[in-house]
Amino acid sequence: MKKILFLILIVSANVFAQQRTIAITIDDLPVVSPHTDISNRQAITRRILAHLNKAKAPVTAFVNETKLYDSSGKPDDLQIDLLRMWLDQGIDLGNHTYSHISLNAVTLSEYEDNILKGEIITKRLMTERGKTISYFRHPYLFTGRTMEIKSELGKFLTEHGYTIAPISFDDGDYIFAAAYEKALDAKDKALVKRIGKAYVPYMRSKLEYWERQSERLFKREIAQTLLIHANIINSYYLGDLIAMFKKRGYRLISLDEALKDDFYKLPDKYLGRGGISWLHRVALERGKEFLEPHEPSIPDFVLKASGFDSE
Repeated sequence: MKKILFLILIVSANVFAQQRTIAITIDDLPVVSPHTDISNRQAITRRILAHLNKAKAPVTAFVNETKLYDSSGKPDDLQIDLLRMWLDQGIDLGNHTYSHISLNAVTLSEYEDNILKGEIITKRLMTERGKTISYFRHPYLFTGRTMEIKSELGKFLTEHGYTIAPISFDDGDYIFAAAYEKALDAKDKALVKRIGKAYVPYMRSKLEYWERQSERLFKREIAQTLLIHANIINSYYLGDLIAMFKKRGYRLISLDEALKDDFYKLPDKYLGRGGISWLHRVALERGKEFLEPHEPSIPDFVLKASGFDSE
């Protein structure tokens, strides 16, 4: 009997040690939508937060402060209140630059100015709650085309109290969102339903891909960091997405906890033009044979509905 109990404890300990973990991060707050009316933005925000609250998910969300001003350049209290909704739920906010600027398109000085301009309101809101804004995410995941730029920007971020927020789980949720919005606008109920039905299976196939890429590189699964956006598709399907994670054995963790994984301590030496997962950055540095093949793509009908197929 003692031997059986001992074996059960060992098995239980191994299962716990091998438990999959994932940190959810959400970009482009307060909302990503072509519809700028405040009622739409409030509804999207409420639905996303309801999913997160039900799952008790620790989240870090990244703000573009250009969305917090009206057309005359004055702070828009209704837009700022959307951020307060996130903070009221205990979610930490990070800096995603003021205007979602591309590091590949401007000077380093202009980029740094955009970072500082993008922290003014968020920092005040965080301070009011006794918190510090501490994470920065590069728009488009563009992190610099030379090691000099990466190094200088890294020093700047450190001096201003920021830690870079990398991601492992890259995906096309924004393409699904664009397709979903256009189908809603066209009142095409069948297409809306079809797009929604395809979203979580697509994300599951992407997660399985990143699991394989992790195994290929490290012979283990890393703590995953998910990038999604504050958009309409997630306002309806984030609960289903989280349920899928849990069904696959994932525990939801904070970004702080995820970044304790040794994977995230590896230097980012990627100098390409694209914005790619940190897993792919490591794979490309080691050699193309380390790239996991057959990365899932957006379904053709979703791509067509989104309008991205013509770009």
